Amino acid sequence: MMSDSPVILSCALTGVLANRAQCAAIPYTPVEIAEEARRAYEAGATVCHIHAREDDGAPSWRPEVFAEIKAEVQARCPVILNFSTGTLDDDTTLQERMIREVRPDVAALNMGTMNYAKYSEKRRDFVFEMVFPNPFGKIKRLLAAMNEAGVHPELECFDAGHTNSIGPLIDMGLLRPPLEFSFVMGVLGGLPVSVNALQLQAGQVPAGSTWQVIGIGRVQWRLIAAALVLGGNIRVGLEDNFYLPDGVMADSNGRLVERAARLTGDIGRRLATVAEARAILGLHP
Repeated sequence: MMSDSPVILSCALTGVLANRAQCAAIPYTPVEIAEEARRAYEAGATVCHIHAREDDGAPSWRPEVFAEIKAEVQARCPVILNFSTGTLDDDTTLQERMIREVRPDVAALNMGTMNYAKYSEKRRDFVFEMVFPNPFGKIKRLLAAMNEAGVHPELECFDAGHTNSIGPLIDMGLLRPPLEFSFVMGVLGGLPVSVNALQLQAGQVPAGSTWQVIGIGRVQWRLIAAALVLGGNIRVGLEDNFYLPDGVMADSNGRLVERAARLTGDIGRRLATVAEARAILGLHP
């Protein structure tokens, strides 16, 4: 049976790798990011997932940049702020500082190590490959900082084993229900893109917790439709996918949110308000 619960629509505004040579609408500066957050909120998003950038577009993990982004967004709209903690380094000092000093509503937490690669069928070889390291020690440090600061963790799971690793963290008191899961699909080295894989992941979610799908690339639209039918929440945004369903490149994050909002209505569900999303996720009013 299809869920009647309101849908939390998140928007990932900028990411860490995408650049303006690929898509002219990618925001870099705090003001640009905040303007994109406003557009996403006005189109129906209640959560904005944000990676910080330096003004030239380079990735930034400086707490001062996150603090400026937070101030600029809050001056424009009441959207729930979800800040990234992702890093290839085992040193999480800057991420922990950001969590404790800036205190976003939510912090994204990668739940396991994985191979990360892009494959070229034309070249018949990998054009990019790396190991994305997220051992339990790193996860524990970030969760400790989130618990200390009252920041809600969003558990980003690229594979079924990542989702299945929550038990010991709950037992240690580092994870506290209600939990929020994000199932990332479309990354080589992670989950296959299929409804069966999504159902497997959704079946691991404890009662009373929530989940969303994060589809990478244009396959995102089919995954969003599947998640809506299965009762999940959804995410769009230029971090994940540049293109509207018809193949036209989006000129803002707001355009992607508009289409996701329309699809939500077409499926027969409705979008959550910010107040509803806060209540569902267990956030402070």
